[in-house]
Amino acid sequence: MQVSVENVGNLGRKLTVRIPAARLEDTVRNRVQEMGRNARLKGFRPGKVPTKVIEQRFGAQIRGEALSELIGSSFQEAVSNEKLRPAMQPSISTSGKPDNGEIEYTASFEVMPEIGAIDVSGLEIVKQVSSVEDADIDTMIQTLRVQRQTWNPIDRPAQAGDMVLFEFAAQASDFRYPETGTDRVGTIVGSDALFKGLEDELLGHVVDDEFEKDLDFPSDFRIEGLAGKSAHASFKIVRVQEPKLPELDDAFLSTFGVFEGGLEKFREDVRSNLERELEAALASRLKASAVEKLIDAHADLELPNGLIESEARELAKQSAGGKQENVAHEPFMASARRRVAGGILLAEIARQNEIRVDMRRVSASLSAIASTYEEPEQVVELYSKDAQLMSGLQSRVLEDQVIDWIAEKAMVSEHKLTFSEIMRPGA
Repeated sequence: MQVSVENVGNLGRKLTVRIPAARLEDTVRNRVQEMGRNARLKGFRPGKVPTKVIEQRFGAQIRGEALSELIGSSFQEAVSNEKLRPAMQPSISTSGKPDNGEIEYTASFEVMPEIGAIDVSGLEIVKQVSSVEDADIDTMIQTLRVQRQTWNPIDRPAQAGDMVLFEFAAQASDFRYPETGTDRVGTIVGSDALFKGLEDELLGHVVDDEFEKDLDFPSDFRIEGLAGKSAHASFKIVRVQEPKLPELDDAFLSTFGVFEGGLEKFREDVRSNLERELEAALASRLKASAVEKLIDAHADLELPNGLIESEARELAKQSAGGKQENVAHEPFMASARRRVAGGILLAEIARQNEIRVDMRRVSASLSAIASTYEEPEQVVELYSKDAQLMSGLQSRVLEDQVIDWIAEKAMVSEHKLTFSEIMRPGA
């Protein structure tokens, strides 16, 4: 095998590889013979299909597969011998036809940047710390009760927190909603699910009350013809219901799988769940802080454009809810660059310092993931059988190990926050 390398810019490489055509022909011949021994074709006894028939029917397919595998294996051999580290899969160009007893192909790709030794000792990283307090458990239990509250019809006037069902119509200049009759609408007074001005008008009214009001609808109101306009609205109260929280009795606790130990056991379970969520949130914030500082310290690092493009397209796809749509990826290029830079730097730290994935941490992480499902053993089995899922989990665990390593070497200051501050998005 003959290999030549051409530099195309700082990170681009063009690899030209020449392979003896005999290697391909030997592989094709062996596969044709093997297929002849195993193929079952109408009109031929098993194992007695003539080679010529196999070549006629499957020759192109066999040759294509053999060529693809030969290119793949020889490419890996070539980049290993040349000490190249491709950033992505190469773009291959070849006729696939022998010329002077050789098959030639070119592989175009970008390589990982040469970073040099990474020193993290000067990074100033903020490590946020927190703990789960009894008040946090009380708050979560109250939230769980609210999620399971029932609504009971009442005769008293509506007040904040009540659920009110009402018939509604509104006229704004030449637009009427609905076109005829009324629409039946429900809301919890004070939730601003509709908007405050409308919900405030429901206060103090009882079932069968009818009244009219002039309202200024907000610009983001869900009914386009009323959004940002003034309208004359009519109301009729159909039903008023007040919330009733479930008691913290055995029936309530059993819905969370607590059949023994009562409220004390329930509080222990809630604490365990909150502590698991807190641990994950703190780790995520530490990682974000460390990676941010690491990227800023290597702001001039040249990165493979292909990786940035790919990451930007993935971010664009995620922004569209994962749909296969032609979403412009250019607005995501800056974010993609930082994500790629962070990934490359973390991987390089692992490589330079021989940090290997800790399979015990992988198992612990998988157990934590599985514990959030009703049938955790099925989740474990799914990961065990899906190489891509397991590889992704191992990569995340390895990154966490690198973050821990950075935190040991860098200048770390602690900043204490409450549980609710940690768990609040954007805090």
